[in-house]
Amino acid sequence: MLSTLVNRLAPSATLAMSQKSAELKAQGVDIINLSVGEPDFNTPDHIKEAAKKAVDENYSRYSPVAGYPALRKAICDKLKNENGLDYAPEQIVCSNGAKQCVCNAVMAIVSPGEEVIIPAPYWVSYPQMVLMADGKPVFVEATIEQDFKITPAQLEAAITPKTRAIILCSPSNPTGSVYNQAELEALAEVLRKHEGVYVISDEIYEHINYVGQHASIATCEGMKERTIVINGVSKAYAMTGWRIGFLAAPIELAKACSKLQGQYTSGPCSVSQMAATAAFAGPQQCVEDMRQAFERRKNLIVKLAKEVPGFEVNDPHGAFYLFPKCSYYFGKTDGQRVIKDSMDFAIYLLEVGHVATVGGAAFGSPECFRMSYATSDENIVEALRRIKEAVSKLK
Repeated sequence: MLSTLVNRLAPSATLAMSQKSAELKAQGVDIINLSVGEPDFNTPDHIKEAAKKAVDENYSRYSPVAGYPALRKAICDKLKNENGLDYAPEQIVCSNGAKQCVCNAVMAIVSPGEEVIIPAPYWVSYPQMVLMADGKPVFVEATIEQDFKITPAQLEAAITPKTRAIILCSPSNPTGSVYNQAELEALAEVLRKHEGVYVISDEIYEHINYVGQHASIATCEGMKERTIVINGVSKAYAMTGWRIGFLAAPIELAKACSKLQGQYTSGPCSVSQMAATAAFAGPQQCVEDMRQAFERRKNLIVKLAKEVPGFEVNDPHGAFYLFPKCSYYFGKTDGQRVIKDSMDFAIYLLEVGHVATVGGAAFGSPECFRMSYATSDENIVEALRRIKEAVSKLK
């Protein structure tokens, strides 16, 4: 008999699609995988060198639960220099990836029955984390027509006396949408009227943006004291497997998250922490080089996706995802199967087009599907050619 907690959680759809495409690949099928949420670049050399040095210097013991002082200091410097935010090292908690940081934050502030507002489309794990805390996810739908961003009026309408937090992700997974400073100021104006509501601001895609300066809601007047900023090294530095994320929060919340983490994982990997310190404190040209490559790929995939009949495509301003609307094909058939929803559509693209994507239902937008363009230009061109050919069979 499994616990009620495990039974109420849904499996990760992104990981499931990755697994399904891997199985087909193992059978010899040539699959182009656009389902993965990680950069295809290698970790920059100076970061790898710092890790090798850490091994040689015997960084092989437990670190402090919240991370080494040098790493937390480097994060404070990054937040000050890049974001204009002042934090002390005691307000930083380093974890096993930004994913754990989000979960720590949710568990630290949400009590049973309390509500957490989650704009949809959302990253697949947000609602599940709220359920793990015995909270109630409250979804606010942002359509492709509004560039997948919620309005202040929608936020105001969703807040109740039970609202404990809102989770914002900008740049967004799965849509690539980016809230600018003015849009965040407008949301902050609503939140300032509701004193007990926190913001969990997931900014892991901060450096993969195509509009210039990243904006954080923590910089808005009165918001830093009730915002938990989430970030890390996974996306900007191509370090997904190193598993280092951080949160920056008011001191009492940082202490609460450290207390939680101390009971179920302790501090993150010692060697990875030294690598992350080098990432934050070292040269940043590698970040810009990768960003430029992603922007080129974004322009390519947007152009090609707009040429697929029936797709509605917006122009994302960050991250490395495209989230087209594919509901035009619902109810259509190739003579063997009927496309009922976006999950059917994604499976059809995998089995017929040999392109792995993820259906939008997992992200709270069943009329769309997600493609990651964290792959080569050649793969993008071939994948969209295959998709165009596969959908042409649907009548």
